[in-house]
Amino acid sequence: MTAAAAAGHVVTLLPLAPQPGAASRGDPVGTFRSSDRAAVEELFSACYPRLAGWVRRLVDDDDTAHEIASEAFTRLLSRWAGLDNPQSYLYMIATNLVRDHWRKSGRERRAMRTAGASDDNTAYHPVQEVDVRELIQSLPDRLRNPFLLHYYGGYPIRDVAALLGRPEGTIKADLYHARARLRAALGEAGADA
Repeated sequence: MTAAAAAGHVVTLLPLAPQPGAASRGDPVGTFRSSDRAAVEELFSACYPRLAGWVRRLVDDDDTAHEIASEAFTRLLSRWAGLDNPQSYLYMIATNLVRDHWRKSGRERRAMRTAGASDDNTAYHPVQEVDVRELIQSLPDRLRNPFLLHYYGGYPIRDVAALLGRPEGTIKADLYHARARLRAALGEAGADA
């Protein structure tokens, strides 16, 4: 039983037996070979709980985390045949989905602030408005992806390097540069106050 199932979430990845007419409807599941099915099921069993947990730490909501993790697997299936490292691709999909979620949440927060803004002249303090998610989102992909996997996902540098297909030294340098950019951005927000 997966963590999602244990938590009461229903997650359907693949049918165990081919569904009649699945391939004729253009369903990629119907065209999977049995070896692909086994590999997908193995990847799902091995990765889904950790992926959903990682996303949960980023979005701070169980339901959203499971939606994003499930969507990441769904998108992975559509490209399964051409992938050398499906696990790495899975995490990149999830990273992009989390980023999209953050963008949407940011737009909603700004809309709520605008709608709730009053005409009083209360002092505005930008340092109090620093959104760490927006800062992380502002990092370029080559810095953001290892940062999220290492600091939020809890992956050791060796695993991050393997997932991203880059040398460990490059990952260490990217983490250093990501931290430096975040420190600088936080310093600027504090200086503006």
